[in-house]
Amino acid sequence: MPTNGNAGAAWACYAARAGLSALVAMPVDAPVITRRECVVAGAELYLVDGLIGDAGRLVAAAVAGRPGVLDTSTLREPYRIEGKKTMGYEIVEQLGWRAPDVILYPTGGGVGIIAIHKALLELRELGWLTGDLPRLVAVQATGCAPIVDAFHAGLAESTPPPDPHTVAFGITVPKALGDFLVLDAVRSTGGTAVAVTDEDLLAAQAALARDEGTWVCPEGAACFAAVAQLRESGWLAGGEDVVVLNTGSGLLYPDTVPVDVPVLPVDGAI
Repeated sequence: MPTNGNAGAAWACYAARAGLSALVAMPVDAPVITRRECVVAGAELYLVDGLIGDAGRLVAAAVAGRPGVLDTSTLREPYRIEGKKTMGYEIVEQLGWRAPDVILYPTGGGVGIIAIHKALLELRELGWLTGDLPRLVAVQATGCAPIVDAFHAGLAESTPPPDPHTVAFGITVPKALGDFLVLDAVRSTGGTAVAVTDEDLLAAQAALARDEGTWVCPEGAACFAAVAQLRESGWLAGGEDVVVLNTGSGLLYPDTVPVDVPVLPVDGAI
């Protein structure tokens, strides 16, 4: 599996639990804690001096030379979408078998939002969900926002930005394989695509920690910043039921929170 960190770490642990070997490639700039998790779980780990697309090419070449190895890259097999689809099921179930008005999801490779859309369509086909589907919102960072750019330009596919970068490393995906599926999910539900600055998403991360005691990852924080942006623009009126999905812990990115506090002597006083 090529990964921006989080999925590869999870993959390594699941493989260990199942008694399978795992090969993971991630960019050298991915969160350090995720490489440690891969190593402690016994995965064969490689760091790539590039982005996730470069890691993907390394994995594709490795799989081609190793019979019996499965490439679990984004949309290369069906199981990740089928697994992530349960997010859509659980949102509807936990709301008493009704859908919210809006769902926001941090979008890198886009599997999450594709899977939620698939789940909602299946629930409606089964007759367990009626009425309009939730408006789906793809959230990216301004430093890497190919889906957002394609959405607002009316394009069916995205174009990689020349210099992709954001502190929300998990959504640093210059060209998602399933970008056309993300764009279709957003458009067919009357949703939108939003890009937020690193400054705004870090401010949202800090505000959520102070207000709720929840330290979310920068990717999830981007969605909270997007809610504020959509509310300010009037796209959200204020009376909607809005679900925001957070995809990881802020502990993955300790460097996003600077700590400058006094050190007291052992016999000092506060």
